[in-house]
Amino acid sequence: MNDVLSNDSPRWQRLERAFQRQARLYGYEEVRTPVVEHTDLFVRSIGEVTDVVEKEMYSFQHHRDALTLRPEGTAGATRAYVEHKVYARETVTRWYYLGPMFRAERPQRGRYRQFYQAGCEIYGDPGPVADAEMIDMLVGLFRQLGIGELQVAINSLGGSATRQRYREALTEYFTPQVGALSAHAQERLGKNPLRILDSKDPKDQAVAAGAPSMLDVLDDADREHFDGLKRALDALETPYVVEPRLVRGLDYYTRTSFEIRSEAGELGAQNTLAGGGRYDNMVEELGGPATPAIGFAMGLERILLAMPESAAADRAGCYIMPLGSAALPKALTIAREVRARGVRVECDGRGQSLKSQMRRADSLGMRACIVLGEDELSRGVVQLKDLEKHTQREVSFTEIAEQVRALCTVSAEAGGA
Repeated sequence: MNDVLSNDSPRWQRLERAFQRQARLYGYEEVRTPVVEHTDLFVRSIGEVTDVVEKEMYSFQHHRDALTLRPEGTAGATRAYVEHKVYARETVTRWYYLGPMFRAERPQRGRYRQFYQAGCEIYGDPGPVADAEMIDMLVGLFRQLGIGELQVAINSLGGSATRQRYREALTEYFTPQVGALSAHAQERLGKNPLRILDSKDPKDQAVAAGAPSMLDVLDDADREHFDGLKRALDALETPYVVEPRLVRGLDYYTRTSFEIRSEAGELGAQNTLAGGGRYDNMVEELGGPATPAIGFAMGLERILLAMPESAAADRAGCYIMPLGSAALPKALTIAREVRARGVRVECDGRGQSLKSQMRRADSLGMRACIVLGEDELSRGVVQLKDLEKHTQREVSFTEIAEQVRALCTVSAEAGGA
């Protein structure tokens, strides 16, 4: 687990704001679910034979309740969708979420046991166009954040009947080679052979390389849906590759499965930025009516590793420098007027030298700086410095708040997300 200190938080905030803005543009509204849920929710929805349930959940007993810190966001969102009968109020629901998740997985670069995840869910839309728009929305978000070298991988896992046929085909394929599999994969062969395809063990990967493809056993309806997804992505000019063995690590997926990866930044070998897919059976399995659904999740720590450092610091703020105790009361009222216009302000009341205060303003990455000394106070003016362009001009008390707002608004717009 890790701390996010104040010098790191601006990049986090930029990412979170960009995600929320992009989600709202596509019609998603925020949902907030508890950090703690009943353990059975995750066992039923994620799948008992998965790494998350078998090895990674933080579970505990409280009185007679078996509880778990949420390892992902979809199960809780779907539980809320069913519990509050949202399906009875609207035909299509679009939600986004943002918050901490918990998994006791092996620590790696950009992976923590408490990590932050953002995601979106759509309930009630069965069509491949929704899938394609979700993928395209993510690609657009990553491009806005300056993340390049993107690759979209897609697959279809089919419906329930297709998955059963595929399980049988995999069992038939792996059984004669069971001795070449890892002990963990041998256990999974009898329970859920699809999980062998998701194994990171080199022994399992070598055997799985020759396994049959899910795409070979799709029925007509599944194939039509997958073809519709590809046509929609083509129309959006969103490049993609088809990966027939992309199964993801959770059992609830049906039909569309996708990952978005990047070779940019400091991700290393584990280069997936976001992943998701359809889970058309989960609402019904949790007690609601049959409802198609699709969602994705992305770990914020991973994306921050891929994000380039901002070309320029966020300079959309103002630093006020009162020179002498007589100037301090007026500096305080100017600070309040500037804040009322939506500009962040720090007013230095320590009585430091001009040089010291200038260093502080620069370290904070401020765009505007107001200097108010005894001479300015007597004349009803301040010195307004543009710290980016290294210019200075005299502005009256009555005009200064609006002048700072205009200057910092330009700076914020130039800074992007």
